Amino acid sequence: MKHEITIRGLEDLDNAAGEFLRETSGSRIIAFFAPMGAGKTTFTAALCRRLGVEGDAVSSPTFAIVNEYRTGAGESLFHFDFYRIGKPEEALDIGLYDYLDSGCYCIIEWPENIGGLLPEEALKVGIRVNPDESRTVFWED
Repeated sequence: MKHEITIRGLEDLDNAAGEFLRETSGSRIIAFFAPMGAGKTTFTAALCRRLGVEGDAVSSPTFAIVNEYRTGAGESLFHFDFYRIGKPEEALDIGLYDYLDSGCYCIIEWPENIGGLLPEEALKVGIRVNPDESRTVFWED
């Protein structure tokens, strides 16, 4: 089934993140496919807020590759940004499968840069920038 959530502006982000988490309940590996500037990190920050990550801790891990946050339930949440990955093996070098097999939330930006390393159970999510600058988050299950 196809799903879509439209985000008209920043004021819609937290509600959209809550709806996304309700509709994707059970998905722990979430891969965002979207162009530069589409709002991957911004939406990830909203998801983290809804999961109880405190403060303004969420930022793009472009240079670190992975950031770890704590949810309100005390669980780890791993946020990956593979924009600067030159080859998929670099993701293996940071222990990608250890993170993915942890059972914790793993939110991945630029998953296309790690080739076939993305597990089959990963939820593949797109973000589309609409002509009116709103965003549509979409996926299939």
